[in-house]
Amino acid sequence: MKITKEELLAKLNKDLAWEYAALIQYVQHASVITGAEYESFIAELLVHANEEMQHATNLCEQIDFLGGVPAVDVQTIKTSSDSTEMLEQDLEGELDAVSRYKERIAEAEALREYGLRRVLEDILIMEEEHARDLMTVLGK
Repeated sequence: MKITKEELLAKLNKDLAWEYAALIQYVQHASVITGAEYESFIAELLVHANEEMQHATNLCEQIDFLGGVPAVDVQTIKTSSDSTEMLEQDLEGELDAVSRYKERIAEAEALREYGLRRVLEDILIMEEEHARDLMTVLGK
């Protein structure tokens, strides 16, 4: 795999923008989701939001450590008036994150950035957990 540090930094900043979007989306969804079947899961969405904030913080630290500047861009935030659709949107975001972080781990490995790889592996584990939580509540 061929990647430069500058290319990796650009991708990490894009990941950071997705983390910001996930944080905002989870907070908004937790506030507006309705339905008895989702009542107990609303608190879990706020846990996910806090974990996304930690991912953003970790990415900022790594970007800075690697000589980049953490961006303040926010990716697209999905909303809906349908509770199930909101959770589907959240699941879609988590599955995308899992895919992106697997790629990013390989890129960090290619550049021999082992500390970054470790941070990304920890984020990946949590994103996979979020996806499992959402699949469970959606009955998938």
